[in-house]
Amino acid sequence: MPQIAAPPHPSFREALAFWLRLGFISFGGPAGQIAIMHDFLVDKKRWISNSKFLHALNYCMLLPGPEAQQLATYTGWMLHGVRGGLAAGILFVLPSAFILWGLSALYVTYGELAAVQAAFDMLKPAVLAIVAGAIVKIGKKSLQTPLHYAVAALAFVAIYFGNIPFPLIILSAILIGVALATFTKLSKFRKHTAGESTLDPETEYLIHRNTVLPHTGFSPSRLARQTGVALLLWILPLAFFYAFTTHFDFWKKLGLFFTQAAFVTFGGAYAVLPYVAQVSVEKFGWLTRLEMLDGLALGETTPGPLIMVLAFVGFMASYNTFHGSLAAATAGLAATVFYTFLPSFLFIFAGAPLIERTHANPAVKTVLQYATAAVAGVILSLCIYLGQAVIMPHPPEVLWIPLAWTVTSLAALQYFKLNMMIWIGVSVGIGLFKYWIT
Repeated sequence: MPQIAAPPHPSFREALAFWLRLGFISFGGPAGQIAIMHDFLVDKKRWISNSKFLHALNYCMLLPGPEAQQLATYTGWMLHGVRGGLAAGILFVLPSAFILWGLSALYVTYGELAAVQAAFDMLKPAVLAIVAGAIVKIGKKSLQTPLHYAVAALAFVAIYFGNIPFPLIILSAILIGVALATFTKLSKFRKHTAGESTLDPETEYLIHRNTVLPHTGFSPSRLARQTGVALLLWILPLAFFYAFTTHFDFWKKLGLFFTQAAFVTFGGAYAVLPYVAQVSVEKFGWLTRLEMLDGLALGETTPGPLIMVLAFVGFMASYNTFHGSLAAATAGLAATVFYTFLPSFLFIFAGAPLIERTHANPAVKTVLQYATAAVAGVILSLCIYLGQAVIMPHPPEVLWIPLAWTVTSLAALQYFKLNMMIWIGVSVGIGLFKYWIT
């Protein structure tokens, strides 16, 4: 069988066209977004081999933050260096940021209309079912042993009953994993690599397992330089707010809070949302519990990473703090997006050469699995927290229609595997129909 030649290196413009299109069509959560990238980059264009793509994906899944956005940044970086990574990562986020800004502006302008409220009345139970489904999905991946279940249960108790900060819960889970990895023999997890020399060299792909990319080697000076650039970029917006706005304490709090949230987002957006709700709703009073749920509903309807729902929180925090100012709300959304995604770029550009050295280390994967187990318990607390707002806002009174639609949505999405976007549309339609006939 004749060997297939590798494709030519794509131009930056050709890759840019794909990254821009991806930003507008990346619905369906990280699984759908990763599938789109794999279909184009591996199957259609053969720019990256399957093993190289999966190697990058496994690395991104070890990091806090949105793995699909980081994978886009990583693959863009492999193809065209830093500018390729910036283009891929920014364009993955930018369309959803603009769309969510428009939806947020419409929400604060027309959200009090009866028809809009009716649509959200049925959309909220559907979103609650989506969160419940996330528990099942993450639980299947992370809860492999009784110890994992115990960590998940402890995490739930800690955040729901003890109000323990989410970062402290994740740190504790990681320490438990380190202790167990240290005192447990990990030989059964080690991979045998003796036969790797006989693997398919994948020469029909542009970038494959044997490709040596000049910008992937570790350099202490480059690491220090890139970390310094990231720190400078982090300071610049705060310097702007200090010089040109009032109420600097708010902007400092917003920047620090969303930076911290970005560094503890292990397990995806659903993992950090309980922490965001705990602090922004209960501690800072930036928005209400129902507004938080509305923001999650809006986030589910936009392309891009679900973590973009944090932009709605920043929008509402600024809107409410500055007495209904859309200009301040826009600045809050932009600052939130900036501080939420800046660490993801740092992890790829500065951290990849370092962390890739531990890619095959079973201890690292074992430790992080305990962090993910804790995430499952934390998401359960989010589900109950939001469920109380939707189904039982004034206990012990139960709102039976939202309860029924939550159960129906859970069955539709988990048992019948209906498309999430279609079901969101159905929920909005049912809400509007209910409004028109009453």
